[in-house]
Parts: sequence; structure tokens; C-alpha cells
Amino acid sequence: MALALFDLDNTLLAGDSDFLWGQFLGEKGLVDPTFYSAENERFYQEYKDGKLDIFEFLEFSLKPLAEHPMDELHRLHQQFMEEKIHPIISEDALLLVDRHRQRGDELAIITATNSFVTAPIARQFGIQNLIATEPEIRSNRYTGKVSDTPCFREGKVKKLDDWLKSRDLNLDNSWFYSDSHNDLPLLEQVTHPIPVDPDTTLASIAWEKGWPVLYLHHAPPPP
Repeated sequence: MALALFDLDNTLLAGDSDFLWGQFLGEKGLVDPTFYSAENERFYQEYKDGKLDIFEFLEFSLKPLAEHPMDELHRLHQQFMEEKIHPIISEDALLLVDRHRQRGDELAIITATNSFVTAPIARQFGIQNLIATEPEIRSNRYTGKVSDTPCFREGKVKKLDDWLKSRDLNLDNSWFYSDSHNDLPLLEQVTHPIPVDPDTTLASIAWEKGWPVLYLHHAPPPP
């Protein structure tokens, strides 16, 4: 049985769920829209540039979760799914997941975005296994802190390794789909690294290494 791993943001989704959640909070007046939008843009650019301080970002992005009760957060997330996520789920992405499902592969989404934001999205794709950054919960409320290793860069490799050991699985005949050069530590570990609509850095590395490139959301660049 093969293992098919999927990054989420800008890979299965034609957009970034973490960034869009921040936008959504501002639009609903749940955070200061001017400040939050500026910081959200800054962190997103730092992520794309490979310069993100993941702990600084998580302090920023998890704080709103601590300011609302769990039932209100789930109600908000339902709105978020309808307004921001459903429009960026493409038929091609669903077909990609289904091809691996029909082959009998073990499916997992592995993402730096926290599990509050991403768990309902994983369910939308029919994927039960989610490896994500885990926000801390105490007394059925988010604390605004991260509970363990952030699922980012080398941390993504560590989280996956722990998950594999807990299920007596390995990376033999494994696939990983990702758009970002931030995922190079994991792309270099799997049997079949597949850049998806890759950023400029990852596209260059894919060309050097001879990795096949998949375009789900954009037309491929001219030869």
C-alpha cells in the first residue's frame, strides 16, 4: 500500500486557508481589520520568501481562537467554509485525491496550518488523516498557544515521522504533493515528490532534480 501525502494550501486548495481565515476574521469585525490585514500580509510574504518565524506567526494567528468559545468558533468556521473554502476547491484536486483513493493508498493531509482551520477542510476532501499544527486546548477553550512541534519545514518531517511510527507505516512507495519550497525537507524524503503549481524556488529545484510538476490551478508556464 502506498502513502499519498498532500499539502493543503495552494496545493489541494487554490488559495491559502490560513491567510483566508485571517481575512475572514477582519471582514466579520472579529479582529482589528487594518492591523490584522497588514500583519496577515506580512506573515504571508515572509512565508513565501522562506523567512517566516513560525512561532511569531502562531502567536499572532492562534490568539483569536482564545478569544471566542468553541461553539462560536465552529459556527464561524461553517461560514468560513461556505464563503472562502468551497470556492477554491477544484474538481482537478478532488480527482487527484480520488485517484489515490481508488488505488487503495493511505491518504493524509500534512499542513502547517492549524487543525482548527484545516480539519473541516480535510473532511471535505474525504481524508481522515490530518497532520497539522495543533493549537493547545484547556477546559474546552483554545489557549492561543501551540501544543507541540509546529508542522512546518523540518517540524513537518518530525510530525510525519511520529505519525508513521504510531501506525507502523513508512515512506516506502510514498507520494507528497506540495507547492512550496518550505516543504523541501519532506519532498526530499519521499519516493515520489510532486511539486504542484510550484513557487519560483521550488519550480527551479524541480527542474534541476527532474521532478515531475503538476498544475492543478494554473496553466503551466510556456516552455
